[in-house]
Amino acid sequence: MNFLELTKERYSVRKFSDREVEQEKIDKILEAAKNAPTATNAQPQRIYIIQNESMEKLKECTTCTFGANMAILVCYNKDESWKRDKFDGEDSGILDAAIVGTHIMLEIVEQGLGSTWVGYFDPEKIVELFDIPENIIPKALFPLGYPAEDSEPSERHFKRKNIEEIVKYI
Repeated sequence: MNFLELTKERYSVRKFSDREVEQEKIDKILEAAKNAPTATNAQPQRIYIIQNESMEKLKECTTCTFGANMAILVCYNKDESWKRDKFDGEDSGILDAAIVGTHIMLEIVEQGLGSTWVGYFDPEKIVELFDIPENIIPKALFPLGYPAEDSEPSERHFKRKNIEEIVKYI
């Protein structure tokens, strides 16, 4: 698919079929995540594939699984992420996780699957239930799978601001 087509066609899927996702498709999604750029190429991303009985545990952390039978949790290792120490100490791990998440989200669509970017989850509960080390920070969750036959974009999906409202040449 053409990249601009992909960005226009992608929508937040909130209703999934029970069809299992093939391992080859998961592998391609993970390859896209691995190839995502990160600050100083530190590659602090840590990715957890949540499936099977672990999906029930995930439901204790968020109400936003939308019937998916698997999810991808994107985290970053705060001990490895680049810090902007010379100026304000900002931790690039948050941005790195967002870039990785974007690669994941777009590759999901490229594979004929659907997802939605979920930020509504209890990170402390995720760390506890999935025994995630304290230096690994959960940032984004992607329930994924084949969209249900009656899945459709929300009304808000097609409402985009004009380019003049979001871009300023300086």
